[in-house]
Amino acid sequence: MSDTPIDSSKRTWIITSACAGAVGGVATAVPFVSTFQPSERAKAAGAAVEVDISALKPGEKVTVEWRGKPVWIIKRTPEQLAELPKLDGQLADPKSERKPAELTPEYARNEARSIKPEIFVGVGICSHLGCSPSDKFQPGAQPSLPDDWKGGFLCPCHGSTFDMAGRVFKNKPAPDNLEVPPHMYLSDTRLVIGEDKKA
Repeated sequence: MSDTPIDSSKRTWIITSACAGAVGGVATAVPFVSTFQPSERAKAAGAAVEVDISALKPGEKVTVEWRGKPVWIIKRTPEQLAELPKLDGQLADPKSERKPAELTPEYARNEARSIKPEIFVGVGICSHLGCSPSDKFQPGAQPSLPDDWKGGFLCPCHGSTFDMAGRVFKNKPAPDNLEVPPHMYLSDTRLVIGEDKKA
């Protein structure tokens, strides 16, 4: 055994330094470990979006963001709905049979491409090169549109046109209809985009 006396001040300093080092190590580790967790923005990017459509009037559109994409919710007028079946012969995919798993959920494979006929929910991205079509709801002759235009959407980039159900007209650059995202109704005035468990 050694007869060397213990220096209590040195011992206290060593214990204090070790404790401070441990606290500093934990303080450094917590933010580092938290970087592996998805950010709130990343979580929101794939999360379902709930929308109140109670104020939406016939002929109006609201746009929300889901997974970084613009999603249009349109309350169609009775006149707009009545025109849909009349357009089938002019459309490239009137029954939404192309890429159904990608573009049109089973519950929207109908003339209106919707759960409720008056409400259309569609991703506002053209199937040609990813531009966002413009609203052209007003029927009649207009620049870049046919004289017998019944209302719908015009992609300004290359002239693709879509009807009020997001169905693409024949002989246009866009190969497919606009995508109908998964969605469901929580009530008559609340809609969830990104989930369709109850649809």
